[in-house]
Amino acid sequence: MKFIVTIERDEDGMFVAECPSIPGCVSQGKTEQEAVENIKDAIKQCLEVRAERGMPLTVSMREVEVLV
Repeated sequence: MKFIVTIERDEDGMFVAECPSIPGCVSQGKTEQEAVENIKDAIKQCLEVRAERGMPLTVSMREVEVLV
């Protein structure tokens, strides 16, 4: 499965990775690469838990570009 992941740097310098199509699926790392590896593990774990609980694996998400 392919997922879109957002990565941003927080005020402490940590890289925070989030998978918007899986509510609550967030991880972090000291480097961007570490954050990416950590979010991969978080996604796997979130999908397992959602499947065990009979929840939909993902929620609908759409990327839209907005000019301001």
